[in-house]
Amino acid sequence: MMMETHTLLAFLTLLLGFYMAWNIGANDVANAMGTSVGSKALTLKKAVFLAAILEFSGAFFVGSSVSETIQHGIINPSLFVGAPQDFVLGMLGSLLATGILLQLASYFGLPISTTHAIVGAVLGFGLIAGGPDAVQWHVIWEIAASWVLSPFLSAIVSYLIFSLIQRKIFYALDPLAASKRLAPFFVFLCFSVLSWSLLSGGLVDLHFNVSLPGSIGLALACAGTASFITYWLVQKPARITLRSASDFLPEQAVGLEKAMHHLQRVYLSNSNNAIREKVSAALAQVRDLAMQAKKSAPFTSSTTQYQGVEKIFVSLQILSACLVAFAHGANDVANAIGPVNAVLVALKSNSIGAQTLVPPWLLALGGAGIVLGLATWGWRVIETIGSKITELTPTRGFSAEFGAAATILAASKLGLPISTTHALVGAVFGVGMARGLQALNLKTLLDILVSWLVTIPLCALFSVAIFTFLRWVF
Repeated sequence: MMMETHTLLAFLTLLLGFYMAWNIGANDVANAMGTSVGSKALTLKKAVFLAAILEFSGAFFVGSSVSETIQHGIINPSLFVGAPQDFVLGMLGSLLATGILLQLASYFGLPISTTHAIVGAVLGFGLIAGGPDAVQWHVIWEIAASWVLSPFLSAIVSYLIFSLIQRKIFYALDPLAASKRLAPFFVFLCFSVLSWSLLSGGLVDLHFNVSLPGSIGLALACAGTASFITYWLVQKPARITLRSASDFLPEQAVGLEKAMHHLQRVYLSNSNNAIREKVSAALAQVRDLAMQAKKSAPFTSSTTQYQGVEKIFVSLQILSACLVAFAHGANDVANAIGPVNAVLVALKSNSIGAQTLVPPWLLALGGAGIVLGLATWGWRVIETIGSKITELTPTRGFSAEFGAAATILAASKLGLPISTTHALVGAVFGVGMARGLQALNLKTLLDILVSWLVTIPLCALFSVAIFTFLRWVF
């Protein structure tokens, strides 16, 4: 390739990589902040500010592992040794195809998977340029399995977390006291996951290496410190600010709701089938009466006790939102930066398949693009994630975010480019299931599922078309 062509292709690569990162921010960062905005734990401006810091940190410190998979794991670079320009043009076509599809999805507020999109795009050009032998099918199957596994695992973790909150807090005789006892435990979980993911190989690019026992010890120390601070803070007398009458249920609904919680406690704690059947029947009647009372007035909270619980979980949900943002930056920056680094290495060495670490400045570029995308167009998909799947409160949002973050970070450490969209939607679904099937908006879930199914074939077609055009131009 001529020197002028090299320079032009390098410039186009960086431009398209930034465009791709911008679209990731516009579409996928809603996975991190949508539930917090939907539950009113964060305003959109605060969500953007927090996401800017955490997304960039995740991309910069932990983003290189998954980037290696996107660069060399999907197609076999050795088949392009004799035609490096085809490899370069194919990666450029993949970036542009993915960016276009993401922008269309963001315009319509659909949370599609950027991981699906980039893998489909690379797969499409690989099949056209090198045939079936160019594709490393065992890696594709591993990635595809992770796409099925990630929403499933996220749903399970979120279901268990929210079920624990229901049993130990909402059904407790003193919900506020119970939430104060459990808050340090949830903070410990969040900080231990975040600290360990950061310390366990995450700071290699900064030449800060910690052994496995050392990383576990440091993570537990950080989590323990945060848990102790939380314990000290929540034990202070809480002042519940009563805003207006519209923040509360009418008196009869409050009584019915408390009766429902206590009946559920009796049902869960009793092993006698005959008693459980009678309690279940009574519970159904009380639930119907409570629903009728709620419909008679547009109120969202029950008593000052439950307001206090949700107030505590506002802070916990902000913490879990930061965890998801960090996890998302760690995993999905690879969707933009992996192809970019592969192209730049090919242009510099005029060869294919060289294994190189992603330079920090390139991870920073991807992180900056993600943040800009969130700040400009992210509100569109945030609305879908935050309010159209199931009604979210801080307790529900925290459960969903923690389940998604734990799954995403585990995959990032294994180098698996899973779908953060799948993980978060699966987590929200798990929370909805803990409340009952009627709590879910099945139409929205169906729309999201259809958009997931068409992402790979559409992106592959776009990629093939753009690759063919670029090969004709160059």
